[in-house]
Formats: sequence, C-alpha cells, structure tokens
Amino acid sequence: MSDLHEYFLGVDRSVKGQAWVPRISHNRDADAIAGHYDVPELLARVLAGRGVPFDDVPAYLNPTLRDLMPQPEALADLPAGAKALADAICKSWQIGVIGDYDVDGMTSVSLLSMFLRASGTDCDVHIPKRIGEGYGPSRAAVEQLKANGAKVLVTLDCGVMAHDPLAHAAELGLETIIIDHHQAGEELPSAKAVINPNRNDDLSGQGHLCAAGVLLIVLAATSRELRRSGWWSQARPEPDLLQWLDLVALATVCDVVPLKGLNRAYVMQGLKVMSARGNSGVAALADVARLTRKPDPYALGFVLGPRLNAAGRIGDALRGVQLLTCGDRGEAMQIAQELEALNRKRQVIEQSILDDAMMQADAALGASGSTPVLLVSGQSWHPGVLGLVAARLKERFRRPSVAVGFEKDSGVASGSGRSIPGVDLGSAVRAAADAGVIEKGGGHAMAAGLSVDPKRIGDLRTFLEVRLADSVDTATRVPELKIDGALTATAATPSLVETLDRAGPYGAGNPAPVFVFPAHRIVHADAVGTDHVRCTLVSSGGDRLKAIAFRSLGSDLGELLLSERAHPLHVAGRLSIDDWGGKRRGQLMIEDAARTV
Repeated sequence: MSDLHEYFLGVDRSVKGQAWVPRISHNRDADAIAGHYDVPELLARVLAGRGVPFDDVPAYLNPTLRDLMPQPEALADLPAGAKALADAICKSWQIGVIGDYDVDGMTSVSLLSMFLRASGTDCDVHIPKRIGEGYGPSRAAVEQLKANGAKVLVTLDCGVMAHDPLAHAAELGLETIIIDHHQAGEELPSAKAVINPNRNDDLSGQGHLCAAGVLLIVLAATSRELRRSGWWSQARPEPDLLQWLDLVALATVCDVVPLKGLNRAYVMQGLKVMSARGNSGVAALADVARLTRKPDPYALGFVLGPRLNAAGRIGDALRGVQLLTCGDRGEAMQIAQELEALNRKRQVIEQSILDDAMMQADAALGASGSTPVLLVSGQSWHPGVLGLVAARLKERFRRPSVAVGFEKDSGVASGSGRSIPGVDLGSAVRAAADAGVIEKGGGHAMAAGLSVDPKRIGDLRTFLEVRLADSVDTATRVPELKIDGALTATAATPSLVETLDRAGPYGAGNPAPVFVFPAHRIVHADAVGTDHVRCTLVSSGGDRLKAIAFRSLGSDLGELLLSERAHPLHVAGRLSIDDWGGKRRGQLMIEDAARTV
C-alpha cells in the first residue's frame, strides 16, 4: 500500500513498525449482516472481517457440537480404531497409553483415562521425561508397558512419526492405535489404526483439531460401539463425554490450533463446563493462580496452561494428569500448589536463558543486517523452556526462531522452534531431517522440535535460512496490523465486550477484534510484573480507560507509553473485562501505538 488514505488514521508506520490497515475495506457485508440478522453494527463488522458467509451467521454465532462433529467414517482409520478400543474394553484387556508432555498430551491422557475408568478398564500410562527420553514412544517405554501386562497400546498427541518404536510394539504383539494431529510422512507407522486428520490420505477437513479434539471423536465412536455391544448398564452407566469438554477446550487453546469450525464449538462449550468447576484439578489450579473471573481463552492460554506445562517442562507431566483426573479437592490443591511452584521456577530458568538468547539474536541481526531465521544455542540450556525462548524471540524480532540447548560432550542437542504466519517451519524441519542435516525433527507450520548434532548447528542454520528466505521475505515485507474500527474510552464498556464475544472465542485463526483509540492521552504509566507496562488513557472528553501492554517493558512501545505525556497518541488494542475488586470495567490490552500527525 502506498496511498495514505488506505491506512487506518494514516498510520503507515507505527511505533512497532506496522502499517495499520482496515480489516474490511467497505461496510456492505457488515451492513447486510446487521440489517438481516438484527445484530449490532460493530459485531457485524467483526463477523464480516472474519469472512463469515452471510448464510452462516446464525450457525457461527451459535456453534454446536451436534452440527460440527464429523461422522467417525470421515476420519481415516477412526472406525477401525474405535472398534479395536471397544473390543479391548469388552475383553478386559489392559491398555497401555503413551502421551506427550504438553497440555494437549496431558489432557488427552486424562480424558482417555477417565473414559476407561468409567468403562471399568485398567490403563497403564507412560509420559516420557523431556530430559532423558524426549518426545514420543520409545522402545524402552513400549517394552515396559508390555511387561506390565498391556495388550493394546494407544499413543496420544504423538506416534505418527515413531516408526521404529511402533514396529517394535508390533513385534511384541501389541495392537497399536495412534491418535495424533501432527503432520505425517508418506509412510505411516505399523499400527491397527492411525487416526490423524493430518495424514496425507485423510479427507475429513479436520486438520485444525488438536489431539484432544480428535480423541473426543474417537471416544464418541467407541462409546457407540460399546452401546451396541450392550456394555453399558445401570451398574456401569455410559459416561457423558460433554463433562470433559473443559479439558478439550484447554488443549485446543494451549496448542494454539485455529479456533474455527469444531474447535470454536469445543472452546465455547468447554468454557461453560469449566465455569461450573466440576473438575477438581482445574478448579484448584484456577484458585492457586488467583483466577477469579469467568474463564476465557486468555485464562486458558496464559494462566492455566503455563502452570500445567511447567510439569512437563521441568518436572513430571504425570503430575498434571494426576491433577486433571483427581476427584479429591484436598489432593488437587496440593498438586496445584506444586505446579505453581514449578511454574515460578520455570520463569526464573526461562529468563536466564532468554537474556543470553536475546544477546545472540541482537548480534546476529547486527552482523547481517537481517536474517530470515534466528537460531540461537547454548550449553546447559534447559530443554523444557526452549520453546518458550523461541516464542519470545519470534515475538520480539518477528521472524521464525529456533532455540537449541546442548550439554558439554553430548552427542545430540535438542531444539524447539516457533514460526510466524505464512512460514511453515515444521515442513522445513522435516526437510532438514530428510536431508540428514539433523537427527530427527517434525511438528507443524507454527512450531517444531528437533534433535541435531551440536557440530552441525551451523549447517542447520544455513539450511533453514535458504529454505525459508523467500517465505519469510513475503511474510514480513509489509507488517500489518488489521484494525476492526475506532472507539473512544467512553464506548469501551463490559457490555460492548460481551457483545463482541458472541463472535468468539478468539485466538489462533479467529483473531480478537483490534480497535484504535484515536488521540487519547497517557496520564499515568508504570512498569508492572516482570516486563509489562500498564497505563491510563484519557479521551478528549475526559473519559478514562485502563490499559496494559504485555511484555513491552524495554521495547519501543513500552518506552513510548512510559514517556509520552505532552501529545496524544493513537493506541490500538483488544478489549477485555477487568473485574478486579468486584467492579467490572472495560480494559484495553495494547497491541501498538502511533504518534498523531
């Protein structure tokens, strides 16, 4: 764009170097939605800006599982997997479970465990230790589950690339059911069923689901199989799967999968279940985190999720499963407090590594002027926080970032990467594995994990730079912030937030509305927490609005908010409700700012 009039309020370069552009260029679609469906004009603009087809507006505003849940036959291998699982339950076979150590993995393991418990079936759970074992099934884990009596193996949020361990499972006589969502290769592992909407031959269109979301469909089909066989009875009643939607919502938000289609319904309905506080573990975690407001995607992704993830990052992910499946509130509170302490410890470890990583990133950018991919590495960097460090680098420098940690004299280093929209990091990492540059690796477009010989970190950096240069250039050529409209502090009320939430829940794939508050003055600003800036905006009419810019301390945005008092600013951000102290008021989560012309 070069025409000043095409930029919102003429802002072609904000303090964060972004061009502000209207999310929709005209109001025709919004006017049609508002007029026909009798919805507020601002909500209609949000719907139109997210490309909601005119005829789909009612279903979009009221997504239901009944309408969006696919038939089992739609997913490759799902009927076979559900029947195999039902048969194992009817035969009273012990089931071995291997899950991932992140929130999606922990919630999936918890969901399956509670379903099997309701069906009267034993399961033996193994979640690998991040340090020592690494991601996914291993030969040793498979052998241990077999020795413990398992006849069926279920992998959750992992397994689709575990060819050798699952071939070994077949040799041992284990019948394997893979339930995963990570991108698969051309060749699938040896298994009775590989249920993964991202396998190449799956035509279900459900590739946006996380593992817990896929698992719920599997369990619905399994429960139906058990119903047909007469397994459920008055003494052993069929469980209501909807009671566990809070766990599916938690996994969906924390795994940052797109909030579209079935995922929106999962999260919308799951938040309602979570509000009822039926899961003792989730309730205890919320209490320990001092989460007093009604749960929302932010609470799931930035309050509850990190505390659960702390178990898998620097502790034992099984404690997370024990929390989520615990029925005793006293025990749940004890485990939740353990996770709270682990999370604080994780924050200290992360900050220490991040300081070093930021210096490396600054040096790399200073030496080259620009580089399409940031790859930083360090000795004794804790593998449990590498993904978080990569995410912080990606946010700060707006380019794909990879953090690699290794031990002295270690033969293999582990790494984790995070990407930006439009750049498929997962496929690049898999290509590096295919080319022999790294030992192994995989993931999806926005995140990836890998193992590499420390001597070849430089080769990996070169490979990623060459592979991703064009897509990074395209994705970052004109950084834009899409604006949904302009408001004043007067309009930022809880009622407006609740109206806009009808088009939510917001997150990946369904971005929260961004509004600009034109020519508002900063009358107070200070640092809060470790790296946030909070402030108060005042309109020309004297109305005030509390605001906060997360992780902005030390950045150009943070410095502007802290220093500018003489002139008004255009401030852009997302609205939320602040109910601290029992008084509900609107609050702005600041995304960007620009000086007035």
